[in-house]
Amino acid sequence: MNFLSLYKRYIKFILKKKINIDIQPDFKDKKLEDLFIYYGTDKAQTWKNKENIGHGYAQFYEKHFEQIRSKKLNILEIGSYAGASAASFKKYFYNSNIYCLDVNISNFKFSSKNIQVFGIDVSNQKKIMKFFKKIGADKTSFFDIIIDDGSHKLSDILLSLNTFIYKLNKNGYYVIEDFKLPNFNEHLNDVDEDKIDKLFEKIKLKKSFSSKILNQETLSLLKNNFTIDDYKGNLKESDIIFLKKLN
Repeated sequence: MNFLSLYKRYIKFILKKKINIDIQPDFKDKKLEDLFIYYGTDKAQTWKNKENIGHGYAQFYEKHFEQIRSKKLNILEIGSYAGASAASFKKYFYNSNIYCLDVNISNFKFSSKNIQVFGIDVSNQKKIMKFFKKIGADKTSFFDIIIDDGSHKLSDILLSLNTFIYKLNKNGYYVIEDFKLPNFNEHLNDVDEDKIDKLFEKIKLKKSFSSKILNQETLSLLKNNFTIDDYKGNLKESDIIFLKKLN
């Protein structure tokens, strides 16, 4: 993605009239499923006025995150599109800050003093390093939850994991949504690497193997310092994995 395209999208984002969710009810009594439906994300059981079946991810998020809902957290969302899930997460984790990365932020339609949006391609390491520095995460771990719902290209999933896993705090979670999409779509299976389900099968078994994208430090970290839980949602491509950092 060239600079001019990103700049045009940034200008559209700045000029676009957005929905200020800070003046809406706090929704502290709502379940995450209710918020997913309210803001219109396909992470819900149904979406678009219940006309379409969604992924059904709320139950899995609730299982892992209900106990930390009220804590002050730093949450990173990779791939935010129009911001429906970011708005949902902001209302659910009501004391938290949300950082959104997307290559096309011109679609983003929500605003909050606790949501920051950055037009960044995750494959651009220089931009990612500048992002870390801007938010004060360049020399330390920073995020309590990282959610990858980005391009779903195998290369981007692995690049993001290799980059962002080091910015996860102790007891933090790294979540990958729709991780089997490269299994079903050849254009997303864009590198000669193990697909995500096969990768984590090997990691669970603590097998030794190499990767051209994941370095050995990342592989060792995943094998020795994370718990791994994966779940099946409603659709063929509805697969989600939760990686919890232990130390």
